[in-house]
Amino acid sequence: MKVLVAGGAGFIGSTVASALIDAGHRPVILDNLITGRREFCAGRDFYLGDIADAELVDRILAEHPDISAAVHCAALIVVPDSVRRPIPYYRENVAKTLDFVDRLIANGVGRLLFSSSAAIYQPAEDLSVDEASPLSAASPYAHTKLVVERMLADITASSMLRVVSLRYFNPIGADPGLRTGLQAPTPGHALGRIIEAHRTGTPFRVTGLDYPTRDGSGLRDYVHVWDLAAAHVRALERFDSLFPAGAAGHTAVNLGSGTGTTVLELVEAFNTMVRRPVRLEAAPRRPGDVPGAFSRSRRAELLLGWHPEHDIRRGIADTLAWFERRPALLPDLTVPLLQDRVMAG
Repeated sequence: MKVLVAGGAGFIGSTVASALIDAGHRPVILDNLITGRREFCAGRDFYLGDIADAELVDRILAEHPDISAAVHCAALIVVPDSVRRPIPYYRENVAKTLDFVDRLIANGVGRLLFSSSAAIYQPAEDLSVDEASPLSAASPYAHTKLVVERMLADITASSMLRVVSLRYFNPIGADPGLRTGLQAPTPGHALGRIIEAHRTGTPFRVTGLDYPTRDGSGLRDYVHVWDLAAAHVRALERFDSLFPAGAAGHTAVNLGSGTGTTVLELVEAFNTMVRRPVRLEAAPRRPGDVPGAFSRSRRAELLLGWHPEHDIRRGIADTLAWFERRPALLPDLTVPLLQDRVMAG
């Protein structure tokens, strides 16, 4: 199978491309490299450009007429940044998706996996969610994902396009082969900030200790990015079976571990895997932050035959291994390596 991967030079998109290759498929990468890295595209079919460039998308699909599906991972994703600058998020995540989908339909590509987010849910009192949970976006970033899902549902109702929205929880880890990983030298998510605090010897700022969780810190469902990538491969390989005759053209599937981990528990797990523990410092909530959620759904297992195979310790270990590997692959990082890492169990 040949698959167009939009945003395929980013963290998740490049990992999906690796999983496709390992499964015997051929990804074709489209990325504008605003946040993605060209190094992740080495040896892969790669086009530099924007998903809203109609002429370019038409050319890609003309040059690869056997592309049978698309994976859309191209988006801006930083929640606090979306609160400060909502206009770029609506432009990049919503308006450009509309342009991209228009060209897919015009060129006869009727299968699309959309990278959505569990941030669109209104969690239950215990912070669990499934695909039937109420939807309520708490940040401009989350709202762009919700708007796109509703837009795609409308489009699939009147076209040949069929869409599976994969609602990610919180990706951690790296490609176990260390071909790709987090491209930013100082990522803004919790594990990245923990690693940066560990590297610099500064306290890790826990942003919010007044959430309705068991220890007051935010709760997240951490899922290994390689498990996420495997779910994309399963969804593509089973795509047609997800839409029996007469079924709607849009469906959603949660991709999470099914376990909630608080920020303090994440730090505790990290500290068991390094010789020098990270110190903590309380800080206010960041704009757009929410208590969090975890998936209670088995829909991915029922529909895709997928379940996560890597636990949070493996996610931490692979992230640490990636940040040791990263300076050699992405030369913009010049900080010292993590020398006091201990082996994961």
